[in-house]
Parts: sequence; C-alpha cells; structure tokens
Amino acid sequence: MKVGVPKESVAGERRVALVPDVAGRLVKAGLPVVIERGAGGSAGFTATHYTAVGATIGDAWSAELVAKVQQPSSDEIGKLQNGAALVGVLQAATSADLLRQLAQRRVTAFSLELLPRITRAQSMDVLSSQATVAGYKAVLIAADASPKLFPMMVTAAGTLSPSRVLILGAGVAGLQAIATARRLGAIVSAFDVRPAVKEQVESLGAKFLMMEQQIVAEGAGGYAKELSADQHQRELDFLAKSVRDADVVITTAAIPGKRAPILVTQAAVDGMHPGAVIVDLAAETGGNCELTQAGQTVAHNGITIIGAVNLPATLPQHASQMYARNVSTFLGHIVKDGTLQLDFSDEITQATCVTHDGKVLKV
Repeated sequence: MKVGVPKESVAGERRVALVPDVAGRLVKAGLPVVIERGAGGSAGFTATHYTAVGATIGDAWSAELVAKVQQPSSDEIGKLQNGAALVGVLQAATSADLLRQLAQRRVTAFSLELLPRITRAQSMDVLSSQATVAGYKAVLIAADASPKLFPMMVTAAGTLSPSRVLILGAGVAGLQAIATARRLGAIVSAFDVRPAVKEQVESLGAKFLMMEQQIVAEGAGGYAKELSADQHQRELDFLAKSVRDADVVITTAAIPGKRAPILVTQAAVDGMHPGAVIVDLAAETGGNCELTQAGQTVAHNGITIIGAVNLPATLPQHASQMYARNVSTFLGHIVKDGTLQLDFSDEITQATCVTHDGKVLKV
C-alpha cells in the first residue's frame, strides 16, 4: 500500500502530514511514500529531505492511502482513487457534506480528532499533540501583545511587578500555557470545571481557583461536559471576579462536537483594566469570550481580544513532527502486511472510521 502526502491547500496551513524522518520509517516498514512536491516546504522540509530517506516525489493523490492535516476540498476529493483510504483531522462532527462526498467515492476515511481517550491511543492523539503547540504559542502571543513584562524585575529604575495570567481550561493546551507563562515569570492561576486537574495545575506552580459551591463537569474520556444553565451562570459570576484582576487571560475550554462555552462575558471584559489581553484558543468553535472574532484582533475599551486560529500552523516544524508521529502510529494500527485491515470491534477503528464501503458511518 502506497502512502501519499499532498500539499495542504487551506490558507495559512504550513504543516505537513508526514515529516522525512517518519516517512523514512514507513518506507523501511514496507510502505512506499509519495510526497507532492512542496508539501513540506513551509515546515522546513525539502524534496531532498524526503528522497534521502527513500520517499518519492510525485502524485500523492494516486496513492491507496492519503494522509493529510486538514480536510480535503471538494476538488481534492475528486482526485482520490475510488476505494482509497484517507487519514486526517476531518472535523467529522460538523462536516456532513464532506462525509457524503467521501462516501460517494467509496473512500474509507478516518477522522483523527475522534480518537478515544484511552491508553492505547495516546501516541496517536493529534488533538493533544497540537494543543501542546497551541498552548505554548498562545502565551507568546499574549506576552507580545501585553504592555507589561511577564516576570518581576528589580532594576536601578525600580521594581517591576510580575504580570498576572489567568488560564481558563486546564486540558493539554491549558497546562502547556500554564507551564510557559510560569517559565516567563508570570504569576499564574487557572480554572477548570474538572476538579481532577487541580493537582496537575498546582504541580506546574499555578494556583487552582475553586468555587465555593464546586461544579463538577467531567464527561467521557476526561473532556469537560456542558453545564446546566444555573451552573453556567454561577461559573460566569465567579470568573468575572478573577478576570477583573488579570493582565492576561488565555481561554482554552472546548466541548467535543459543540460550540465552545462562553466563559468571559462582555460585562467581565468591561471590568478588566486597560491594557489587559485575552487570547481565545476556542475562537474557531465560537470562542470562550463573548467579544471574540475568529482570526481577528478586537480592541474593546483598551482591552485586546485575540481570536487565535490554527496556532499549530505557526510553528509548523515541531507541530508536523508530532502530528506525523501520531499518524504513523495510527497507520501501524490499521495497516497490516501492507494492506488496510479494519476491525470494527476495535475501539480505535470504530471511533475514527467515518466512511467506508460507500456509507457514512458517523453522523
């Protein structure tokens, strides 16, 4: 089975599905790899890097299995072989038309954001690997936009107090944001509706914010689940007080398959001091801040609100390295002896396979 890696067509996407090192391992394992010319260029990988490890440069869409980062366009779906396999982050929960088109071409498609949160799938978890990059970069963006230094400094001109950074959501992105902000010298606090993350937050040197009347909202696989209207209002009231004192707020909260929850209302933003910065990592799914606009920077009464989108693509080399390793491990799970072998009784295959044999398996 030949594995094809096309150049990503989504504007601003600089990652590549397989880096040379990983492509070379697949070739040694008996899986020929064909790379579209220029596919890895934006991530720092040239055609020479790929050919040096045994991959070839050519028509990636002619392969029996195509590995992508972003979902394919309608034109790209038309380039897939009938009956081919496709692996990528397809956003299946909100892409019904895409799945229908893939099924029409009898493509066996795997949407990697649907990987279950189980031990066997950890090394395949693209959401976690890319969230690591996003959490790190969010802090750098905030530090660049803030009018204040992050660390405390004692200088001949006086002592500068450290910035106060609030992280909302302590998943992978949130924890990486905490660690990065702490390394930069900020005073960091964090909030999450899952009390189980308290120990992780504190182990990174941040303060875990607790409501007097605790809300517990942990769903399947360790993800946060949606709150009731009453619980959500109590959460908003509590967070407004914490947001008010922050120099930087980084929001990371997401609920799989649903709009991102509002955590920072306009009233809460109005209570912040001029110069404060909000970086909203949930911008692509509606935003955690009521004033967020995806892909835009909003200035509101002296507060800067950054609707960050696709931050992993801004650090494409390391993001691609991690993504490629995730993909390679996943391929090792579904490809045996050079052919695609599907076991729908297996939890990983069942969760990620969204189209097969002309049918849409996930709605």
